[in-house]
Amino acid sequence: MKTFSCQCGNTLHFINTQCVKCSSALGFVPDELQLKAITPEKNGLFTVANSKQRYRQCKNYWQHDVCNWLVNEEDLNDYCLSCRLNVEIPNLQKLGNIKLWYNMEVAKRRLLFTLLKLNLPITSRAEDPHTGLGFSFLEDQIQDEYGNELTIKDFVVTGHAAGLITLNLNEAQDSSRVEMREKMNEQYRTLIGHFRHESGHYYWDRLIQNSPKLEEFRALFGDERLCYTESLNSYYQNGPSDQWQNVWISAYASMHPWEDWAETWAHYLNMVDTLETANDFQMCIAQQNIKNPLQKCTIVDDAYTAISFTQLFDDWCKLTRTLNAINRSMGHDEAYPFVISISALNKLRFVHEIIKHAK
Repeated sequence: MKTFSCQCGNTLHFINTQCVKCSSALGFVPDELQLKAITPEKNGLFTVANSKQRYRQCKNYWQHDVCNWLVNEEDLNDYCLSCRLNVEIPNLQKLGNIKLWYNMEVAKRRLLFTLLKLNLPITSRAEDPHTGLGFSFLEDQIQDEYGNELTIKDFVVTGHAAGLITLNLNEAQDSSRVEMREKMNEQYRTLIGHFRHESGHYYWDRLIQNSPKLEEFRALFGDERLCYTESLNSYYQNGPSDQWQNVWISAYASMHPWEDWAETWAHYLNMVDTLETANDFQMCIAQQNIKNPLQKCTIVDDAYTAISFTQLFDDWCKLTRTLNAINRSMGHDEAYPFVISISALNKLRFVHEIIKHAK
């Protein structure tokens, strides 16, 4: 994620609501993909720095302080582009849920920033009730049985169905998520990773299904008409395919072509977001030379897909080698615990081209 600049010159971060230098209130303008200082006017309206356009704060901004996005004054919706995608939110009367919901919203907005930067189509469920993009943040239903023993009555499964992305609220709690990662023997499990993965299912429906690219998809990922339920049961009963590292980007990707696509899609979004962050902080070491050791990545601010995939991946390999070395120096696990096979590389290249030509 890139940083932004306040009108006073201070550096702003994506989740900020106030500049710590000049104390200006802040708001994110989705149309411009910029975080800016805002000045209050009459009737709950604000002007943004260097613009005459007026905005309102998203209702979840002024009511719950879980959002910092703005709504154009001509837009009749109370909620911003991100929050209007919500179908269900957690029970806010329950202690701790607002904080967990906030974590969910930050990850969702980060996903949407990348999707908007990539010019990917986003259709809400208000626009298309049957297949539009929507989010439900739900928690396991607990009931008290046998005295004080608590049991789970209804377990929320994170997943996607016809545009609706459901996430278990436990994933927004670090301890619960780490516990699940260990239980599932996963290399990588993050909240933003869930959003990226599930968005991959949404975009498979939008960009691959019933498109001229379907046969190319099947040649790379396999035939998605394979029974998903049987594949799922086989994966959890028998584990991933033997030598999955030679074909798939993760063990879970070996379960079914749909999951292979979603894992590859999520991985690509991880790449472009991390490269943007490195580029913004001038930490990227791609194409480094003696004369200009802080030369930026070939990825540019406003065109993720303008460069070739080979350039993008070359930057990624050099950056992740550095990140892993730094983590090992600090005694932490590797930041990037993946080895990309030729098969997985070709799938990433396919995702790159799909996004590059998406409309």
